[in-house]
Amino acid sequence: MDSTERLAAHALATPFSSIPSEALADCRKFLLDSMGVIIVGSSAPWARELSEMQNLWGSGDEARNWAFGTRMSAPSAAMVNAYQLHNSEFDCVHEEAVVHPMAVTLPALMAVAEREGGVSGRDFLLALVLGVDVACHIGVAANGKMRFFRPATAGAFGAVAAIGRLRGFSTEMMRDAMGIVYSQLCGTMQAHFEGSSVLAMQIGFNSRNAVIACDMAATGIKAPRDMLEGPFGYYTLFEGGGDLDAALQDLGKVWRITEVAHKPFPSGRATHGVVDSLLEMQREVGFSAEDVASIEARVPPLTYQLVGRLPHADMTPNQARLCASYAGARAMMSKGLGVADFDLDVLKDPTTLDLARRIVVKVDGNPDPNDLTPVTVETRLQDGRSFERTTSVIYGNPAKPMTESAHLAKFRNNWQSGATNLPRENGERLITAVTEIEQRDEMRSVVDLLVP
Repeated sequence: MDSTERLAAHALATPFSSIPSEALADCRKFLLDSMGVIIVGSSAPWARELSEMQNLWGSGDEARNWAFGTRMSAPSAAMVNAYQLHNSEFDCVHEEAVVHPMAVTLPALMAVAEREGGVSGRDFLLALVLGVDVACHIGVAANGKMRFFRPATAGAFGAVAAIGRLRGFSTEMMRDAMGIVYSQLCGTMQAHFEGSSVLAMQIGFNSRNAVIACDMAATGIKAPRDMLEGPFGYYTLFEGGGDLDAALQDLGKVWRITEVAHKPFPSGRATHGVVDSLLEMQREVGFSAEDVASIEARVPPLTYQLVGRLPHADMTPNQARLCASYAGARAMMSKGLGVADFDLDVLKDPTTLDLARRIVVKVDGNPDPNDLTPVTVETRLQDGRSFERTTSVIYGNPAKPMTESAHLAKFRNNWQSGATNLPRENGERLITAVTEIEQRDEMRSVVDLLVP
C-alpha cells in the first residue's frame, strides 16, 4: 500500500478495542474542552453574522450552529462551528505537527452525525480519535517552512478520515474523498501574518469542504489519487517537503491524541512559551509589571514568524492574540490571561501597550522550521536585578498538563461567556454526557445541550 492507502486503512479498519484507554480518555477531555471553546467563540466578532449569512447560500435543516441554535445544512454548520472553535485561539494543539486537531475535524464530524442520525457516542469517539490521528500524522511528516495554515490544511484530511469512518466508506471512497478535499484545500499564512479574522474562517472553509468532499465521494465521483506525495501533491505544493513514510512508522503505535496540548490561554500557542515563562518568574520572584525595565524573549524561527509582531495601539483582537509582546504584558498585569484581556477597550490601554513595547522578541539559532520551543526569556527589573528562564515544555503540554480542576474551570468559564447565555445546568449535564459518551445511543442528544 502507498501512504494514502495506509492512512485510509488505519481510519477505516482500526477497531474500537485497539484504541488505548489513555487515548480515549484524552479524546473525551479535548472533546469537552473544544465544546466550551466553541461556545465562547460565539461571542467573538463575526460569529453571529457568519451564522446568519449561511441562508444566502441556501437553507437547510440538517445540523445546528452551537450556541445560537440556528438550523442549516451540514456543510454550513461545520463551517460556522469550526470558525467558533478557532476564533479565540483557545483550542487544543499538537505542537510537533503544528496542527489544531479538533478545529476542522470535530465540527465536520458532528454536523454529519447530526444529519445522519443514529450515531452512537462510541462510534463518534472512535471516528474522532482516528481523524485526529490522521491529521497529526500528516502534520508531523511536514518538514518545510509553513507557507499555508497547516491547522486548516492537515485538519481537512483528518475530518475526511473521521467522516469516512463514521459513514462506513470503502478504501476507494476514502481515497476519493481525500483527493476531493485536497482539490478544495485553502488557507495561506497571509491571514495569520496580518492577524485577520479570516484566519479562523479558513478553518471553517476546510471543515465545510470536508463534508462536501465526503458527500461527493459517496456518489462515486473520482478524484486525484496521489494527492499527498504526487509531483503536485500536498507535500510538494503546500508544505515544501515532507517524509510521510517515516511518520507512518508510528501508525497504530503512537496515538497522536495523547500528545495534544491544552491551550490554557486564549492566544496563539506560540505566545504560550513567553507567557508561561513570565508568569512563573512572577510567582517565584514576586515582581510586578511596574517593576519591569525590559524583557528579551529568544524564540525559534517558527515562533517568531507566528507571534513576533510588534504591538501597537490599533491592534485587532486577532492581531493581539498573535502578539507575544502583548500577551506577555497582559499576562503579567492580570496574573494570568483570559478572554477579557483581548477586549477592544483593553487593547488600547496605554499602560499595557507601554509594557508590551518593552518586551522584545528575537529569533534564536534553532534550525528546525517547525519547533515552537525552547523559549528563553530574560527579565530585567528597574532595580537592576535580572532573571532568565528557558522553557522547553510549555504549560498545557502532556508533560506539563493542566489539572483536571483547571481543565473543568476553563470549560465552565467558556460556557458562561457565550453569546446566548446557555443554562449553567446544560454545561454540567454536558460534562457528564462527554464523560459517559460511549453509553450514548444518539449524538443528537449531545447537540441538544449546546443550543438554546
